[in-house]
Amino acid sequence: MSEKSTRSVSVLGLGPMGQAMVRAFLDAGVEVTVWNRSAAKADAMVELGAKRAATVAEALDANEVSVLSLTHYDAMYDVLGQAADHLPGKAIVNLSSDSPEKARTGAAWVRERGARFLSGGVMSAGDNIGHPASYIFYSGPREVFDAHAELLRPLSPQEYLGTDDGLSQIYYQALLTFFHPWLLAFDQATAMIVKSGHDLNQFLPYAVRSAGAYEYFIQEFGETNLAGGWRDVASLKMMVAGAQHIIDASEEVGVDASLSHASQALWRKAVAASEEAGHGVSVFELLAGR
Repeated sequence: MSEKSTRSVSVLGLGPMGQAMVRAFLDAGVEVTVWNRSAAKADAMVELGAKRAATVAEALDANEVSVLSLTHYDAMYDVLGQAADHLPGKAIVNLSSDSPEKARTGAAWVRERGARFLSGGVMSAGDNIGHPASYIFYSGPREVFDAHAELLRPLSPQEYLGTDDGLSQIYYQALLTFFHPWLLAFDQATAMIVKSGHDLNQFLPYAVRSAGAYEYFIQEFGETNLAGGWRDVASLKMMVAGAQHIIDASEEVGVDASLSHASQALWRKAVAASEEAGHGVSVFELLAGR
């Protein structure tokens, strides 16, 4: 492999994450060529030392490896479709978010046009890919990952999952599945504090302290779900009652409790299913369609 191919890369898509990737590459001494639909974002990267590609074709021609940081996989077709005849012999690393099946379909589309492909999911603290908790899931052919792992290393620690092109998105979307409700729950909780007339700064250390137990809960409920989930009917009823307490505390001060109503509805569904079946039925089983 040539020195150029191991120490240079193209980045297509310069949203906050794409810009963070360019900075990480540049900081590691990697030569970066950038392309973006809007010139202003490319201008900012050029000021940092990146090279500008006027077209997608020019970006693909500049390097063996192109990293995509786009909104979704449909955008990949729009972007690479402008220069599909420049794909043969290239390696496309798509770090955009989408569904596992769309990642598999996108991988096939790229390979049909003569390029190699890796899918990735960026687990980061916002767009801070240098944060100690940040890392990137990769999936696709092992030989493609091994060939370019060193080049991609500046982005974040790497977790190669397997050859299934959709696997990185399965893990990525699964983690976002409980991150998104957490964000909403945090907004509801902090709104409750503020609307109750109390100091949010006084509350936040307790929120951080409570997060220390999450690792225990993940391990405990992971083992429980391997066995079919939490089926104790008395505990399910307790969760219905607990959700009502949260709903009341929120709505008493004018805070929207839609998230808690949705949670309560699932606990109630599990209780009803348990009573109908004559034995405990877990929320995990209901969600998994068992």
